[in-house]
Amino acid sequence: MTIRTFINGFPRIGENRELKKVLENYWARKIPFDEVQNTAQVLRKKHWRVQKDAGIDFISSNDFSLYDNMLDTMVMLNAIPERFAGIADKNERYFAMARGNGKAAAMEMTKWFNTNYHFIVPELSDDLVFHLDPGKILSEYREAKDMGIMTKINIIGPLTFLALSKTNTRDDPFKYLHKLMPVYKQLLEEIARLDESVYVQFDEPAFVKNPSDKLLSLIQETYGELAAVSGKIKIVVTSYFEHAAEALKLLGKTPVWGIGLDFLYGPRNVEALEYAASKHIIAGVVDGRNIWRNDLSASIELLKRINKAIPKEQIIVSTTCSLLHSPYSAQKEPESTIKKNLAFACEKVKEVSLLANLFSSDCLSETDKALIEENKRNLLSSLNPALIKKDKAAEDTEAKSGKKARSGTYSERSALQRERLNLPLLPTTTIGSFPQTSELRKARNDYRKGAISGDGYESEIKKYIDNCVAFQEQVGLDVLVHGEPERNDMVEYFGELLEGFHFTKNGWVQSYGSRCVKPPVIFSDISRPEPMTVKWISYAQSKTKKPMKGMLTGPVTILNWSFVRNDIPRSEVALQIARALSDEITDLQKAGINIIQVDEAAFREGYPLRKEKTSEYEQWALEAFKLAVSAADISTQIHTHMCYSEFNDIIKTIEAMDADVITIETARSGNKLLKVFKETSYQNEIGPGVYDIHSPRIPSTAEFREQISARLEVLDKKNMWVNPDCGLKTRNWEEVKPALKNMVEAALAVREEISRAAIS
Repeated sequence: MTIRTFINGFPRIGENRELKKVLENYWARKIPFDEVQNTAQVLRKKHWRVQKDAGIDFISSNDFSLYDNMLDTMVMLNAIPERFAGIADKNERYFAMARGNGKAAAMEMTKWFNTNYHFIVPELSDDLVFHLDPGKILSEYREAKDMGIMTKINIIGPLTFLALSKTNTRDDPFKYLHKLMPVYKQLLEEIARLDESVYVQFDEPAFVKNPSDKLLSLIQETYGELAAVSGKIKIVVTSYFEHAAEALKLLGKTPVWGIGLDFLYGPRNVEALEYAASKHIIAGVVDGRNIWRNDLSASIELLKRINKAIPKEQIIVSTTCSLLHSPYSAQKEPESTIKKNLAFACEKVKEVSLLANLFSSDCLSETDKALIEENKRNLLSSLNPALIKKDKAAEDTEAKSGKKARSGTYSERSALQRERLNLPLLPTTTIGSFPQTSELRKARNDYRKGAISGDGYESEIKKYIDNCVAFQEQVGLDVLVHGEPERNDMVEYFGELLEGFHFTKNGWVQSYGSRCVKPPVIFSDISRPEPMTVKWISYAQSKTKKPMKGMLTGPVTILNWSFVRNDIPRSEVALQIARALSDEITDLQKAGINIIQVDEAAFREGYPLRKEKTSEYEQWALEAFKLAVSAADISTQIHTHMCYSEFNDIIKTIEAMDADVITIETARSGNKLLKVFKETSYQNEIGPGVYDIHSPRIPSTAEFREQISARLEVLDKKNMWVNPDCGLKTRNWEEVKPALKNMVEAALAVREEISRAAIS
């Protein structure tokens, strides 16, 4: 018996980040859009061929995107917000929705479930008229067919599309389902004309996140209707990142052809298979989110468990989710102690094919057995050291001192900090990084290659810091940063200076649009051999009398934005990182730094998707953050920063983190994310972002004043800071300089208004 194979989706950025480079050249107006299209076509064909050559049966089309699949879905449905409707050029409009333009602010962006991938959030309103634009979907299918590859078509399912949308009121987004369904049905009718038989993959990850009764009540009717559109269409509904047991019971009653499930991150899916015994089960057993080689023996045993409920001929071996969350290929990685343990997207495709072949056989051959034995030798357990060990010295120190959290209540700390720092009302600052120029990148690369000396490199860094500090003083910022010129990435930089990390050469993963990150690999015990930031931050402080922020990445963010071994407790890894950061804070304070920011951009992102699992995560994540800042003196002001997140369900944890100042991204979402801070009477200080740094737009002083005034409708003026949404690394100086000048001018104007009002 031959077991078929299925890949949920493939990375699109390219082996050498070709898509990133061509997009950024297009946005800079260096090339025409035709070059973007040509590069995209080359990448699609290459990626289809990789999967075809590996023997994959179900290969995706329409998983490729120039920016984001949710954005593509909006275009397909004509879910275009009114502020963009007047842009006649489709390509210009597409990127304006994602990035904004001179007239219109970009659409909101947030994390795709518990990953570091960001999607564009649909905006729904009663006056929106949906209609079908299937051009991209149909053309990519035909493009693959011309190569002799019959693809399945990937589409964001209607229920997930609505579940992740926002409305201009507090209306239930599912009220738009009756308007949406005719368009989805029309799409399937168009697809049915393509061939005698076409497979359509509807992605419905919303099913795994404690689905509401409302969502569950819509599953059976929705997929009953869609499956009835045409006998030529075979529908596969996929869900991933957790179990979808509740939805599985309902999907089993519909005429869909197949159901895709994640059996690694959602092991409870196995228990619910009895409800889908008549369906083809796309068995996600190869991890699409991590970079470690598959354990063939464990996967075969898992497939056997699935086989107890599902006939073997109905099982299709698959990745757990799209390989969008994995780097392209480990083949060209330099030799290292862990290379044999790595499997990126191209290797995972081969693993899916290999597992299907092994599972097809009722009796393994001697060759197969030898292959499995070799696999065992190359697994994580072969690494040395095999397990994270307890840092006994650090534990003993903590036990003796009892120091696992900082001293003093917020009110006690705040009084001392205000006296020490003497900051004005609505103090202005930035989140940390400033633009990374081509000259700076060249200097860093030259230093690594030995093309310039250490003294030459340090001279370039100091020159950047000098200019960065001078600019901040010129525009009048109140709390300065050194600009992070020495840092390639907020996680990678620290990983390079800590023991226990490995760095890939080309392990790039898409974060949003053209933005890619190269997560470090944690494979061993973590320790700090020497100070990591003190040299550059103390140098920057010597150049100004204004307070300079020390900039650290928090333990939970370093953990969540790294590829971590899955055979060791994540909680222990986080605590080891926290101990190293606590030592760094001690050294920063000794160097005279009185404000230290410990970024936890990925704190919210790491939350389990199931509520019943959140308390355990919160407990150790909170413990790690508090341990990291435990060395801070009562008069040292601790800041933290969180990226696009919903805070309603974690506000108590944020309160427990007890950072003196929290900065959050709100430029695209307005006061929506801030209301919970007011409703819960949050006491500590807040810096709500007023400058959307993910867009090239330069807001005017008037626009900044409106943003600041709007935030003051929710926040107490005594506790509010004025700052951008996030770091400025990805912007250029031509955008940053006027934008920050306008931001500071707006803050000064609002301060003056408040002073006049107080006098009158």
